[in-house]
Amino acid sequence: MDLPRPPRNTPAPGVNSPDQDKEKTHKASRSRVRRKHAPPPNAVTEPVPTIDPDNFIPRLLALVSNALVWRESTLLREHVGLGTNDWRVLSSLAIYPGASATEVSEFVGLNKAVISKSVNVLASRGLIVLSDGPRGSRPMYLTRAGVETHDAIYPLSVSGQDIIIDDLTEEEISEFKRILRLMTARIRETPVPSNGATPETEPEA
Repeated sequence: MDLPRPPRNTPAPGVNSPDQDKEKTHKASRSRVRRKHAPPPNAVTEPVPTIDPDNFIPRLLALVSNALVWRESTLLREHVGLGTNDWRVLSSLAIYPGASATEVSEFVGLNKAVISKSVNVLASRGLIVLSDGPRGSRPMYLTRAGVETHDAIYPLSVSGQDIIIDDLTEEEISEFKRILRLMTARIRETPVPSNGATPETEPEA
């Protein structure tokens, strides 16, 4: 006499079904995640009041700037083997031939040590040349190879600007530039408080 067969999808006694195995796997995974991400006893696990990331202007400006710098840096490394700061020095000397490292630093708003590093890179590649100036200054100039490199980089740099203003009208672009210049002038005119004080507080005695 033939014994009745169990339904096709019924597992044998003591054997989990695929769905049961899947659920056990999920539970084990969730347990591992909880153990892995368990915060230390003194950790603050709830959000605290802070800036509104969608409306905080310095953050929005930084996001645009960082995205542009990353894009430009990637293109420069790929095409000419230079970095964004190297390009800033080349561009500055295209505008102001004979500028010193200090003058370039003030023009682009970067620390002189950063500019000096790029100056060494550009000089070693024969893209700029330094001369002896008055009172120990070192005027810098593009070489012919430097001009050619500048001209090759120029469209790569401009393409970033084209991306961010593509949907703006001429009037919006003009107003945007006016506001940026106003912001730049204001931040440069505002002294940095000493001893870590903010503009609204006095330094501790």
